[in-house]
Amino acid sequence: MKFAICNEIFQGWKLEDAMAFATKAGYAGIEIAPFTLANNVADVPASERKRICEAAARAGIEICGIHWVLVQAEGMYLNHTDPALRKRTAAYFCDLVDFCADLGGKVIVVGSPKQRNLLPGVTPQQAWDLATETFRDSVRRAESRGVTICLEPLAPAETNFINTAEEAIRFAQQFRSPNFKIILDVKAMCAESKPIPQIIRESWPHFAHFHANDKNLKGPGFGDVDFTPITAALKEVGYDGYVSVEVFKFEEGAEVIATRSIEYLKRIFG
Repeated sequence: MKFAICNEIFQGWKLEDAMAFATKAGYAGIEIAPFTLANNVADVPASERKRICEAAARAGIEICGIHWVLVQAEGMYLNHTDPALRKRTAAYFCDLVDFCADLGGKVIVVGSPKQRNLLPGVTPQQAWDLATETFRDSVRRAESRGVTICLEPLAPAETNFINTAEEAIRFAQQFRSPNFKIILDVKAMCAESKPIPQIIRESWPHFAHFHANDKNLKGPGFGDVDFTPITAALKEVGYDGYVSVEVFKFEEGAEVIATRSIEYLKRIFG
């Protein structure tokens, strides 16, 4: 199993230093949050993208993808009723595909709970149709650039649009594309009524990325979630993508979070 870590954990670090530490800790990949580089990926020039790729190569680490893609990108909304706003969002997802591909990344994680909540007066089906329209162009772009867009089901506490893996799979399947799938996240799955191993088994082969964390918003092994049955389910279905550490509370500091998380994962995954 390949392990990755999200770069926003390294708050205040240069990306090169984060890559070097992640490699030393034993990670094979790093997942980049675009807002740590710029508010809008269109503002990251080709020369800087090339420099980041070269830095990753020197560090001996793979940039596996990007996430938190709409943070600080102003004026974006997946299922807004304003056609102009949706058009801008659709175009930005094409920009995100190109950005990810230019960095050598393979997956784009789409969570963005605040940019997909149902607006007043909008029904779930209307929101579904609007979001579908928003993604169409970027799915075609993803096919041409070798990138997979992964929609993230999120807990009802975070958003009221697409809360379960089952819903997310149904949304993804309508594109009939190998380049639009879902991501499974341990924290998010903790909010579902089904056991996490069951969700994993029922969701395969429709997920292309996996986030490892705890329902307490910290890293794997920092809380009560037992990864032993989770590991068994991932192995059972034959998942061979990245298990990427994503946390939301950073008080232990980047070094401790990164080191303890991968030590726990390596022990559990054997």
